[in-house]
Amino acid sequence: MAFVLHERLLLLLVLFPSLAAPSRVPAVIVFGDSTVDAGNNNFIPTIARANFPPYGQDFPGGRATGRFCNGRLATDFISEALGLPSIVPAYLDPAYGITDFATGVCFASAATGLDAATSDVLSAIPLWQEMELFKEYQQKLEGYVGKTKANYIVNEAVYIVSVGTNDFIENYYSGVTERREQFTVEEYEDFLIRHAADFVTELHRLGARKVSFTGLTPFGCLPSERTSNLMNPGECMEEYNTVARDFNAKLQALTSRLSAALPGLKLRLAPLYDLLLHVVQNPASYGFEVASRGCCGTGEIETSYLCNQWNPFTCEDADRYAFWDAIHPSERLNRLCANQTLRTGLAEFV
Repeated sequence: MAFVLHERLLLLLVLFPSLAAPSRVPAVIVFGDSTVDAGNNNFIPTIARANFPPYGQDFPGGRATGRFCNGRLATDFISEALGLPSIVPAYLDPAYGITDFATGVCFASAATGLDAATSDVLSAIPLWQEMELFKEYQQKLEGYVGKTKANYIVNEAVYIVSVGTNDFIENYYSGVTERREQFTVEEYEDFLIRHAADFVTELHRLGARKVSFTGLTPFGCLPSERTSNLMNPGECMEEYNTVARDFNAKLQALTSRLSAALPGLKLRLAPLYDLLLHVVQNPASYGFEVASRGCCGTGEIETSYLCNQWNPFTCEDADRYAFWDAIHPSERLNRLCANQTLRTGLAEFV
């Protein structure tokens, strides 16, 4: 009974953030890929963009901000639920400055991965460069609020890292790099885990203490992967889902190991695999009518520039769909992911 009440309270805070007490979290700081990119890719030379309609059609003001969604991202809902601003702005967006970034900032870049070779595929910002932008941010923050308060914000902020899927679907399984020739999939998982360990270790060295690392979802059930499933058309790619589960187990072991090894670090896994799988298998239980394809276009292959305002097949109501395009969640599903993260990877920080 207590668990049910706690779950309902967190959902209320996501839906009605004004009910929350003043936040004890000073900022939300985000790293990763298109699942959390708030628009950084708008300002780099890449085709991995979403700064045009119908992206953003349900975002406040109907603006296409560069988020790969019809509306807000899970990180936006998390920020709002914590009593912070309702969006986490992109660091490279000149419309925002350090006054905005003091309470939340996003360094994520669509199409990036833990493996630097992944970011090279579509010229995204590699994860190591996201870290360099974070270092620059720290200097600006210190100049804005002073060294003592800047250290407090960096130490007490919640860090959300969401990355890894592109390493498999854009890199390893796509054949556009040599990774599949260099590694078995198990070896590649270990290779990525080492990169994740290095990233978190450096983040800790720079002052981060409260870190939520998002586990992989069943990416074999993404509409794009169902479409490319030639053996069982329209079905989930079970091989990919197995990889996601195996990787998540290794990621869980890493979180325990680093939390024990790095002083003061609270590294927690935000598990989304089971939630997303249940949504795909039982969409009606969550109020969705469609979970096998996205809303934009045919919903089978469209993402980025293929998901555009000239596509005549885009649905009228994205809330009916679990996925917005062939890869990314709809705003409604992002709300569910935010709630799940608040219940798990962020629970002790709230």
